Amino acid sequence: MEPLKHECGVAMIRLLKPLEYYQEKYGTWMYGLNKLYLLMEKQHNRGQEGAGLACVKLRSQPGEEYMFRERAEGSTAITEIFGNVQANFRGISKERLADAEYAKAELPFAGELYMGHLRYSTTGKKGLSYVHPFLRRNNWRAKNLSLCGNFNMTNVDKIFEEITATGQHPRKYADTYIMLEQIGHRLDREVERVFVKAEADGLKGMDITHRIEKEMNIANVLRTSTTHWDGGYVVCGLTGSGESFAIRDPWGIRPAYYYMDDEIVVLASERPVIQTTFDLKVEQIQELEPGEALMVNKQGTVRIEQINEQREIKKCSFERIYFSRGSDEDIYKERKNLGEQLVSPILEAISNDVDHTVFSFIPNTAEVAFYGMIEGFNKYLNVQKGKKIAALGHTPTQDELEDILSKRIRSEKVAIKDIKLRTFIAEGNSRNDLAAHVYDITYGSLESHKDNLVIIDDSIVRGTTLKQSIIGILDRLEPKKIVIVSSSPQIRYPDYYGIDMARMEEFIAFKATVALLHERHMSDIIDDVYEKSIAQSELPMEEMKNYVQEIYAPFTPQEISDKMVDLLKPKQVKAEVQIVYQSITGLHQACPNHTGDWYFTGNYPTPGGVRAVNQAYIDWYENINDLNTVE
Repeated sequence: MEPLKHECGVAMIRLLKPLEYYQEKYGTWMYGLNKLYLLMEKQHNRGQEGAGLACVKLRSQPGEEYMFRERAEGSTAITEIFGNVQANFRGISKERLADAEYAKAELPFAGELYMGHLRYSTTGKKGLSYVHPFLRRNNWRAKNLSLCGNFNMTNVDKIFEEITATGQHPRKYADTYIMLEQIGHRLDREVERVFVKAEADGLKGMDITHRIEKEMNIANVLRTSTTHWDGGYVVCGLTGSGESFAIRDPWGIRPAYYYMDDEIVVLASERPVIQTTFDLKVEQIQELEPGEALMVNKQGTVRIEQINEQREIKKCSFERIYFSRGSDEDIYKERKNLGEQLVSPILEAISNDVDHTVFSFIPNTAEVAFYGMIEGFNKYLNVQKGKKIAALGHTPTQDELEDILSKRIRSEKVAIKDIKLRTFIAEGNSRNDLAAHVYDITYGSLESHKDNLVIIDDSIVRGTTLKQSIIGILDRLEPKKIVIVSSSPQIRYPDYYGIDMARMEEFIAFKATVALLHERHMSDIIDDVYEKSIAQSELPMEEMKNYVQEIYAPFTPQEISDKMVDLLKPKQVKAEVQIVYQSITGLHQACPNHTGDWYFTGNYPTPGGVRAVNQAYIDWYENINDLNTVE
């Protein structure tokens, strides 16, 4: 209902055969390039602010370019960058273009290593210079580095201090530039290590280059450069000499999947995109484990190594609820389970009156959870039918049986996503009036003043769309009661690992809690949390505690949800309104392998997250706005 931005999506391809092989078998040496396009398009959901790709040729002569890059901004960036690549091939005859040997020698982007990136900014930094992949150039082929990733680092300041202390000078104070310099510096050292050894062995000229490209160990580079990274990340890289790698954070916060055979190695942020692109079974695709790196050297040797020791595994649950493609086999089941987990609290909200309740969903991301919710209610209804038959005390007549078995769950497509509004109307009242029409309704889908309406969404973050559009438009159907259901728990805390929600004041759960504290004359807790947060601000982040959790401690989730209704329900709405959230227990039962729940509990997996949430609270406290206003 309220789109969140997510950083980002990655795709990497390493061809293990010469280009002639793909020309003969698949009819084009562009096999890798075409597959990269598909991997990126099928991950378009992960980034629509920019896209980029990089390519490396394995065999080139001195004086010939061997490393290529294209980047673009905007929602059409994927089309633009691949269009620019294809523009290099215009005017070339079909016969020439089908000649893989000619392509390798003469054409840009005719390489064996490919890497793609989709960007959603979570920092607010715009411009082509912030679009991945990034390049670090050098006259030594092995020292050239291209880097991209799905990540957000919480200790950029510490890393910046470390690398500037060694004399490095990053071009910008941004985690990507800093990581590029850090890995690049260690790459330089690794190259020089092999160089010194080669010289000691009496090698000269290109023989030294060949020794470097044969013996350099990218695992050494990753071990020495990533040790102190705090955050969620999947970082991919290519070197000019033909090394490729992808490394995942030791907590498993951000996802990565890979597939390999004798023709290709491929890695992407999402499993189903690999399945579809290469027509694979789910069991053929592996997950890159936390702290592991996938590496392929110039010779095509593939290695999986544990680079950083695994920490407590906290795979992101929000990936499963919201961001990842619902076509993934496991994610689809988990989202259905999330819907089914909500049957009991919904029954309580409608006083068990299923007969006079219509069930629906907010298009389009909540649709799968809706199916799970309906399945759960059908199971519930079957149990009730069995009890009614047993309660008859005799063999039911045909009429009695038909009456009992005819009971059905009433589901309708009540809400319709009608138009996509932009901010071309700047004046507040006019813009709010226009926003009220983002959704439309199916008239006549409820019986006025008799039916409850239960409508499920995947998450309720800020509450803006509920207040400006959803609740008001649903009230036009004249339901007795509107029950807004969230398949995720209350989002109470910012994320610092790649999802764009970093300010306390954005969350309706936080606003409602602060309002309760004022209302119940408990405002001293607000001040106490600030003082505790300030008092520990100079401590090492490993010693910090998340004192923001004390804000929520006095209240039950239902008390907070009820206060949200007070803040979000428009004055003109006549129906009773209730908000029902997923429980933390329900979340973990539905997504048992993804226990990262810091958005909901404040239990951050890394010290940097704890430091960041305390700083966010300090920033909010020192710049308090009108807490009872939902914008």
